[in-house]
Amino acid sequence: MMNKHILGFAILLLAGSPLSFSQETLPPLKDGKAPQTVEALWADFDPRAEPLEVEILKEWEEDGVVMRVLRYRIGIFKGRKAMMAAVYGYPKGGTNLPGLVQIHGGGQYADYRAVLTNGKRGYATISISWAGRINAPDYRVDPKVVKLFFANATDDPNYKLTTDWGALDGYHAPSRNPGNQFPRIPVGSWTLDAVASPRNNSWFLCALGARRALTFLERQPEVDPEKLGVYGHSMGGKLTVLTVGADERVKAAAPSCGGVSDRYNDDPLFAATLADDVYLKRINCPIIFLSPSNDFHGRINHLQTALEEIRSEDWRITCSAHHNHQDHGDFEVVGLLWFDQYLKGSFTYPETPKSALRLNTEKGVPAITVAPDSSKPILSVEIYYTQQGPEAGEIEERENRINRFWHYAHPRKSGDTWTADLPLENIDKPLWVYANVRYPLKEPVTGAGYYYRVYTANTYTLSSRMHMVLPAQLKANGVQESLQPSRTIETFQGDWEKDWFTYKSEGWGRRTHKVYSDLWKAPGMAKLALDARSAEPNKMIVSLDRYIAEVALAGGNQWQTLVLSPHDFLNIDGDTLGDWSSIKELGFDAEETIRKRVNDEVISTVFGGEWTGADPEFRDLRWIVE
Repeated sequence: MMNKHILGFAILLLAGSPLSFSQETLPPLKDGKAPQTVEALWADFDPRAEPLEVEILKEWEEDGVVMRVLRYRIGIFKGRKAMMAAVYGYPKGGTNLPGLVQIHGGGQYADYRAVLTNGKRGYATISISWAGRINAPDYRVDPKVVKLFFANATDDPNYKLTTDWGALDGYHAPSRNPGNQFPRIPVGSWTLDAVASPRNNSWFLCALGARRALTFLERQPEVDPEKLGVYGHSMGGKLTVLTVGADERVKAAAPSCGGVSDRYNDDPLFAATLADDVYLKRINCPIIFLSPSNDFHGRINHLQTALEEIRSEDWRITCSAHHNHQDHGDFEVVGLLWFDQYLKGSFTYPETPKSALRLNTEKGVPAITVAPDSSKPILSVEIYYTQQGPEAGEIEERENRINRFWHYAHPRKSGDTWTADLPLENIDKPLWVYANVRYPLKEPVTGAGYYYRVYTANTYTLSSRMHMVLPAQLKANGVQESLQPSRTIETFQGDWEKDWFTYKSEGWGRRTHKVYSDLWKAPGMAKLALDARSAEPNKMIVSLDRYIAEVALAGGNQWQTLVLSPHDFLNIDGDTLGDWSSIKELGFDAEETIRKRVNDEVISTVFGGEWTGADPEFRDLRWIVE
């Protein structure tokens, strides 16, 4: 490999006229007054003004993709240079390639798998390490190595160069300074300004670094500078929205699980300069939002507001039911297809499914009709609704966001529309309802998902906008309560799996939030009962949140009744579940790993084990009172 200092100098000569280190990237505040608006915050920053000073730390080829771990110059702040580490790659020999900036989430890494899978599909991608963590072959920087970098422990054999924020602190998990909290505007020796200023906040710093990544891409000889996209997950989803809202070079965007909900900060300066909504209002490029229904960070109800705020009329959404902060390939793949459409011109999306909600019906049961775009073959239409969302203006607790139960409503097809009844349990609670439409892909698409798990998708899913109805509207339209509490939790017949979910791509295990709903709350002194059978003798686990019960299945054709009490469920410390009152998620599987963090170490315990033979069969999951 070429000496990195020589190569870095060579690239510097090609990057533009060098600036003196005495010239700061951002000018001093005028009269000591901080920017008060988004426009003022970014007015003095030119992402193209400074040289990139690229340093290549590692280079290799894999499956026809040129791969590099590198650093580029973010800027000069308080007289010190800041450098962003990243993984960059492109298909060998490629020209006029579309370019992507990939932004990792809070606990994630800049990861070579995103770069590699995108490279195989004809993209140049830079995965930036704003937090300092990197995952690449023979170049891994985990939090421990980040701390070695903080300490300048160059004699340690594990030491590696990574992102260097210089005099500032844009790191996260770990941050270099305890006061570096992303939701706040700090003031300290390590901040740019000596007064409360949005330029001190890490969201701003990281978005600035992402804008410099766009500059990096447009200066690469293999990249078409007119075809740039940005995507990211979680904190990377918010940074995607901030970057796109601040930089008109972006031609397509795909934020996931973030960028729609950080809008109620109690600091007026933060709210005016760094909140999601002020950036959403500036977005005019095509954008697709990936927002699972139970996500804690990118809330599905706030997504509906975001769609009203963006300036772009070209948008889509995908919202998997039951999931929190991760997904399956047929939802993850929509971002890649979005870039295929707007950066490569190789794909065309159907329109967003249209829907109409009727409240005033003869039976007093609301009904929704969905009219998807039928210009492409439709595999399925699925309708989900819940009454566990907050009313307008209410602050929703995190526990409810991630555990609310979504009913599946089986639709009836008539011509090009699908209609489903929505029986309700309580007209004093709001109603939320939306539809998912699943389409086939002509050819499978492989990508790296939310946590860089490599998946292959054969289908993709688009969602309708969500109808949100207040209790007063339900009552005014004569809606009746038609669902009653039941001790039978699941019959395992018909479309039962639509009320359950899994994050795994393989295996029979399933989970549900039914036990969090008032319809299936455990009666006092109840026990949990289930009929099951397994062709071969096996050990099965029943999970309630972070508590596990291991049960033995005898094998054979006979049904076996399992009866469980709270004391049959143990957590990682061996403590029993006290009662059923606080349970939120119920699951069955062959194996489950429970983890906990002790100081800087993660301790894990595996319950269950490898499954033998055919999948088990279940019937009549119920509460019994003896």
